[in-house]
Amino acid sequence: MKIIKFLLVLALVALVVIQFIRPEKNNGGYETVLAFEKETKPSVKVAAILKETCYDCHSDQTQYPWYAEIAPISFWLDEHIEHGKGHFNVSAWDTYSVKKKDHKLEELIEMVEDGEMPLDSYTWMHDDLSEENKKLILQWAGLARLQYKDKLQVSSK
Repeated sequence: MKIIKFLLVLALVALVVIQFIRPEKNNGGYETVLAFEKETKPSVKVAAILKETCYDCHSDQTQYPWYAEIAPISFWLDEHIEHGKGHFNVSAWDTYSVKKKDHKLEELIEMVEDGEMPLDSYTWMHDDLSEENKKLILQWAGLARLQYKDKLQVSSK
């Protein structure tokens, strides 16, 4: 019984101590997505959907929920955001090649169509994309891809 009590106290102390260790926030500001939006031209509705459901993990503009201040959740969210940005970061859009931009939009379409985005872990605390919003995202991404396909065809001639 003493060992269990000791382990519980130790766990409590560890939990308190890690509250003082904070991952760096991912708050580059809204201007970090402007190049992406200027080039891909989402409608006002699509831009709102992107901001609401995508930018938290796929840009330098994360809107943190209240529970992001609690460790170990803060570490899990930080890892999740870094992983998401590693796959697709709209804040780095202007550094992508035309081929990579086309490929990233292609992946976005596939992930939304297959129901892989947004992730289940995101939708537990946030709303999932409605069917109407999925349709809007897919239409926008398909249209946005056309400009890159045209550029790729011109450069391959």
